[in-house]
Amino acid sequence: MDFNEKEELKDSQKDTKEVKKKEKKSKPSQEVKNDLKYRKKQQKEEKKKLKSEQKNVEEKVEKNSTFKAVEIKKNKKYLSFIFTAILLVILMIFSVIFALININNDKIYSGISIKGVDLSGLTKEEAIESLNELEKQKLSDDIILKLGEFETSINPEQIELNINIEKAVNEAYNIGRGGNIIINNYQIIGTLFTKQSIKPEVYYNEEVLDKFIGDLDSKIPDALIECSYYIEDDEAIITKGKAGNAIKRQELKDAILTQINEDFITDQLNTNKQESIEIPVEKKEPTIIDINKIYQEIHKEPKDAYYTENPFKVYPHVDGIDFAISIEEVENLLKEEKEEYRIPLKIVKPEFTTDKLGEKAFPDLISTFSTKYDASNINRSTNLELAAGKINNTVLMPGEEFSYNKIVGERTIQAGYKEAAIYEGGKVVDGLGGGICQISSTLYNTALYANLEITERQNHQFITSYVTAGRDATVVYGAIDLKFKNTRAYPIKITCNVNNGVARIDMYGIKENPEYEVVIQTKVTSTIPYTTKYEEDRTKEEGTEVIKQKGTQGYKSETYKILKLNGVVTSKTLLSKDSYNAMQRIIVKGTKSEKKIQTSTQETGNESEENKSTNTIEE
Repeated sequence: MDFNEKEELKDSQKDTKEVKKKEKKSKPSQEVKNDLKYRKKQQKEEKKKLKSEQKNVEEKVEKNSTFKAVEIKKNKKYLSFIFTAILLVILMIFSVIFALININNDKIYSGISIKGVDLSGLTKEEAIESLNELEKQKLSDDIILKLGEFETSINPEQIELNINIEKAVNEAYNIGRGGNIIINNYQIIGTLFTKQSIKPEVYYNEEVLDKFIGDLDSKIPDALIECSYYIEDDEAIITKGKAGNAIKRQELKDAILTQINEDFITDQLNTNKQESIEIPVEKKEPTIIDINKIYQEIHKEPKDAYYTENPFKVYPHVDGIDFAISIEEVENLLKEEKEEYRIPLKIVKPEFTTDKLGEKAFPDLISTFSTKYDASNINRSTNLELAAGKINNTVLMPGEEFSYNKIVGERTIQAGYKEAAIYEGGKVVDGLGGGICQISSTLYNTALYANLEITERQNHQFITSYVTAGRDATVVYGAIDLKFKNTRAYPIKITCNVNNGVARIDMYGIKENPEYEVVIQTKVTSTIPYTTKYEEDRTKEEGTEVIKQKGTQGYKSETYKILKLNGVVTSKTLLSKDSYNAMQRIIVKGTKSEKKIQTSTQETGNESEENKSTNTIEE
């Protein structure tokens, strides 16, 4: 190794030693180390403290924010409360002012109506008066019922329809007056915008409506005829029923009530309202003859008539009645195809009959009524005498019902009835028993004057000559009857006399205390003019005219029963509202001429069509 290399090695070793010396010097002492650890610990604690303080600050900030939010929310609620309170105060002030303005208002508020009648600004009295006018108008409108060419009507007053106007007006008046100030004002203002309609309560007599429909059932064309029976002399005469039309009663009732609802309850004007109601019918077979039931009704043991004086009471006689043949024989008889069956009866008269009780039992004339007839018309007079003879000396006990058809029986040739004028198909024609409706009408009026309860009665299709409108009572055996009940305290005896052109019926009994004076009042409410129909007759000279049928006006009438006591009116009751059709005037024109015959021969088809068209128009 050369010198240089040795020198370089020495220098290198020297440097290494220096480095190691320096490194030795640079190593910290234990105190330094401890100091560093302390500082690090302190720094950690400071950082931890700093974090804790920062967290506290954040929590404080968050808490402060929440508090502020709560404060803001509380402030909003407070402001809302103040606003609401101010609004309520304003409303209260307004309500009080509004209430003070209306405090003396005795009129119905605006926007309130009944049956389409605006009652705004009307007093209760004015509203009632206005609605009464409407009710009066509506009650005068008949409800028309039709079945083919058959037509009849029912008036709302017939079924005792009543509208509770006063209650409806009170209800209208109380709107805006029934609650506190706020509710009242709300209702008053509300009716201005929403309008309020009060529906009145409507009442009717369901029993009367049912009875009307029941009576109508027997008057419709081709009506069902049920089997029936009556006693004539010593025979029970049983007639078979006949199949025919029967009204669907509930359907017709619903249709009538629907019409009433439209007329008297709803506000809407029904522009599609039917002009008439079509009577719903169905074909029905008559009930089978129940001979056992008929026997139970007919069979009686004979009893003498008598009366007691203290207390006064009349016990009428009872005829002993029994079949003269056995039930089995009667049943075999009914198997035969006949329209009428005659069952022989065994009648046993008691020794003392009711009509022999004399004046002590029937001392007072209770009522009387008479009508005039043409004694020169032999057939008609005979019919009147036969019917009157059946009724004469009939005694009706208290609560007992009189049936004209039961007492008089069927009008047959065997019974002696003759052909006489009757109404049929809109014309006057001859029919068996014609005229006996004069006896039923005379009896009807006698019963009215005796103040008895009429349980069944129908007016004629056309006006009669022997009594005025509203005073007649038509009868058709098996279909239409006249019935009334003895509603007096004592029995009555009916006497009937037909002689020298006068038919008179009297009722005898004992006058009651008090005994009312009966006045029957009838007024014609409208008339229906008749039309004229011309019929051609080629057997009569051209230019000649003969009246085949006189025309008569139709009428609508109202009949009232007025009761008086010592001259003072105590009651006035509507008995009936009746409609009588106009009877067409028929004039026969002669058309006999050579020219006319030739024309007719050539133009038979055209002429026939002209006649058809003319008849349609006249009908």
